Amino acid sequence: MNPRAATPPSRAPRDQRFNMRMSAQQRQTIASAAAALDKSETDFMLEASVHEAERVLADRRWFVVDAEAWESFDAMLDAPVPYEEDLRDLLATPTVFEQ
Repeated sequence: MNPRAATPPSRAPRDQRFNMRMSAQQRQTIASAAAALDKSETDFMLEASVHEAERVLADRRWFVVDAEAWESFDAMLDAPVPYEEDLRDLLATPTVFEQ
């Protein structure tokens, strides 16, 4: 017998509680899915929720583009500011707080 297989994976202590309301049909669907994976409802919900949260957050900070799009974007970053004089004038104008 593999001694590592008998040891459950280490995880951070669960010291927070999250309560939610749901319909009986939603609860039954979650219970059925958890049972199909031989997991508790808590473990199933926690893993699904964290997975979805990570997906949502990654979608907002990780962007994938092909090489052509990257070259175009990189060229725009390196190009001079097209309205440099306008920007200089704007920054030199006193703000409403300075007037």
